[in-house]
Order: sequence, then C-alpha cells, then structure tokens
Amino acid sequence: MKRGTTLFLKIAVIIIGIPVLALCIFLVPEIANYAVVLYPDMTFLKYLVFIGLYVTAIPFYFALYQAFKLLNYIDKNKAFSDLSVKTLKTIKYCAITISILYVVDMPLFYLIGEKDDAPGVIVIGLVIIFASMVIAVFAAVLQRLLKEAIDIKSENDLTV
Repeated sequence: MKRGTTLFLKIAVIIIGIPVLALCIFLVPEIANYAVVLYPDMTFLKYLVFIGLYVTAIPFYFALYQAFKLLNYIDKNKAFSDLSVKTLKTIKYCAITISILYVVDMPLFYLIGEKDDAPGVIVIGLVIIFASMVIAVFAAVLQRLLKEAIDIKSENDLTV
C-alpha cells in the first residue's frame, strides 16, 4: 500500500483530539465553577468534576494514539499482524474504561442537571457512555476478525 493513503484518517484523528483538548482547557473549569455555583455548600464538587472529566480524557487520548499507530501499521503493510490486533484490543479497553468512568461520573451529571433543570446534561452523559460502548464493541469485532484473518493467512502460508 502506498505511503500516505491513510493521511485523511490520520488528519481526522488529530482533528478529533483538538476540540476535546479545547473542552478540557476551557469548558471543564467552567463546568466545575458552575457546579459550585449550583451547590455552594458542596465546594468539593468542583474537584470531583475536575478529576472525573480529566481522568476520562486520559484513555480517550491513549485510544487516539492507538488509532494513529494502527493507521501507521496499515501504511507499512502490517495491517494483518499481531501488532494490529494488540492495538485494537487496547482501543477496546480504552473505550470500556471511558464508559466505566462516565458511569461513575453520572451522579455529577445528575446533580447538575437536576439543580439546573436541564435533563440534556444527563442525556449527554448517557450518549458518551453508549458511544464508548459502541466503539468498544466495534473494536472487539474488528479485533476478532483480524485475528481470524491472520490465522487463516498463517494456515495458507504453511500449506504452500
């Protein structure tokens, strides 16, 4: 495969990471401060929001890095290798981790949505959970298919 055929996807991975970084820099502090405004007697909510949202950014960026590595493997004609299977497995685990972390963060979404009378906040949390689970299932299916293709390729190489 020609080098650079996955350039569009690599650019897309980078473009996905930029808005999330902007959200982490600009929006998370605002959400944390807003939680304190809604619940002035629970100032510890500010730190829970910071920890909850920033910790979920770590597996997100690690999954983006793994996607970038997978695209590099495709460029180097190593798409059907155990490295690709391992990368997909890591992406799957990152997506599951994000879902679990947002399930843990759901009480924060509920508190903010309940006090502000904005059920959309709760829906945003649920969308993130379900989107992460869809990505995890998709990565698991791709991982299994790739592993089976590698096994078939190995059998064919041995019979010839």
